[in-house]
Amino acid sequence: MNAVRMGMPIFLIIISLITFFSSLNLPKAKLGDPNGPMYFPLVISICLFTFSVIQLVQEWRAEQTRNEHIERLLVGKTLALIGMILVLSIVYTLIFELVGFLFATIFYLGALLFTLNGKAKWKVNITVAVVFSLIIWYVFKELLSISLP
Repeated sequence: MNAVRMGMPIFLIIISLITFFSSLNLPKAKLGDPNGPMYFPLVISICLFTFSVIQLVQEWRAEQTRNEHIERLLVGKTLALIGMILVLSIVYTLIFELVGFLFATIFYLGALLFTLNGKAKWKVNITVAVVFSLIIWYVFKELLSISLP
């Protein structure tokens, strides 16, 4: 089970119970309804408890669907693409200081686009990599006066 997605409703259930029992111990009002100060916190804590329980049940039911999505992710070339993008990102960080922003970014974007689009769209891949890198370099170097390696 996803600890974060299941943990938040559980955390809010605990908070709602603490709020509920704390509001029962509020001092009585001297004017008007003596229990008046506790009504609003009681209603809020009951609503928070109710919605948190609903969210917990929905997350518990959706857990099975998420497991099916993860299984589909592991089948096919998706995992290989994720691995390739991770390797390209590591190479980009290693060559960034050596060859500079412009050449490293052109290489990185070109390699990413060839990985995702394939060799059939080589003109588009190269054009996008070069033009995008030049535009970003121009914006930072000339317009913002930020030096890039």
